[in-house]
Amino acid sequence: MWWIKKRAIKSADQLHDPYAAWRFRDYRLFAVGRNLLLFGSQMQSVAIGWELYERTGSALVLGGVGLVQVIPVILLTLPAGHIADRWDRKRTVLLTNLMLALCSLGLAVLSYAQGSIFLIYACLLLGGVAKAFNTPSADALLPQLIPLEVFSNAATWNSSAFQLAAVLGPALGGLMIGLQGRATSVYIIDAVLILICFGLIAKLSPVKSVGAIESPTLKSLVAGIDFVWHKKEIFAAITLDLFAVLFGGAVALLPIYARDILQVGPSGLGWLRAAPAIGAFAMAITQAYLPPMKKAGKALLWSVAGFGIVTIVFGLSRSFWLSLLMLALSGALDNISVVVRHTLVQVRTPDYLRGRVSAVNGVFISISNELGGFESGFVAAFFGPVFAVVSGGIGTIIVVLIITYLFPEIRRLDSLQEVEVSPISNK
Repeated sequence: MWWIKKRAIKSADQLHDPYAAWRFRDYRLFAVGRNLLLFGSQMQSVAIGWELYERTGSALVLGGVGLVQVIPVILLTLPAGHIADRWDRKRTVLLTNLMLALCSLGLAVLSYAQGSIFLIYACLLLGGVAKAFNTPSADALLPQLIPLEVFSNAATWNSSAFQLAAVLGPALGGLMIGLQGRATSVYIIDAVLILICFGLIAKLSPVKSVGAIESPTLKSLVAGIDFVWHKKEIFAAITLDLFAVLFGGAVALLPIYARDILQVGPSGLGWLRAAPAIGAFAMAITQAYLPPMKKAGKALLWSVAGFGIVTIVFGLSRSFWLSLLMLALSGALDNISVVVRHTLVQVRTPDYLRGRVSAVNGVFISISNELGGFESGFVAAFFGPVFAVVSGGIGTIIVVLIITYLFPEIRRLDSLQEVEVSPISNK
């Protein structure tokens, strides 16, 4: 009977369509627009990091960039999730895109005029407010554009397209700063890309409202938190990502590594920032062509543990090429975690709760990325960048062991494809 089993496996593989999500018009508009926005955001991130460190030479100021951006995300989580579930998600994305464009133009003016650090932080804070409302609405909008049974494929392509933007964005941003000696033009380009995203999102087909607009109550505001808490596999996945990136992320310290440790300048910084995305892009393309994961929980745990290991090696490295390799591996391993977590959150959440659950997930992501940057800068200011990175990698491995012990549900997580079919026309 072995040939029957072999034929069945081959048939299942043939049914897998690596381009399933791209066959839907609205997904194509959404994906291209969002990734242009993210491309500009990656360019801006390099510009902010290099400009502030060049002007102040302070690791603490670099860490403050993450802190000022994460504060509004934390404070506005509940109202942002409520709006995403009770108001027009498409309209929310459009309005917040305009806010982000204004922030980028403000940074361009401040960069040209050498404005105060306080005003730069003020622009970043306003951008954080826009992102606090933009992210849950955009995340909850995506499942309304495609059938849920192809959402894993969409999440994989989203990740790969994002990583492509993250490869080109930092590299181009660093190159432009190196050629011009300032970051002004980077902020202007970011604003233009955001406006292009605005135009593409505006062309999406009308999406029905999830529910009537109503006054928020305590029960409605905390519904997303309650859902995540009781869905232990979701809670474990986003908690694992939170602490892994909080401790193991070295991105905020890359300007220090580029200038003082590896001595490769702004163009080298661009490639250091791009290296994780190169690895993640390669992994995302690989996942798009492979059938859906059968042991998603174990893949998640092993990938995060590996992320901690390569972070330690990067922290100790004095070779530019070894550092690039470790950062590329960190991106590849992180991509596995991203696809599993994002698919798990969106596919296993009912539509009327997706905005609020996405807001909770967004807080975890922002805390890990932005507050993680502050944590890295704070530790580096007192103990040095090498200690900050290496200790963070060790902390990541410890977190994996704790989550594995406390939440056995994550170990038992198998396929992510257990969804109800949602009829959406192929436009």
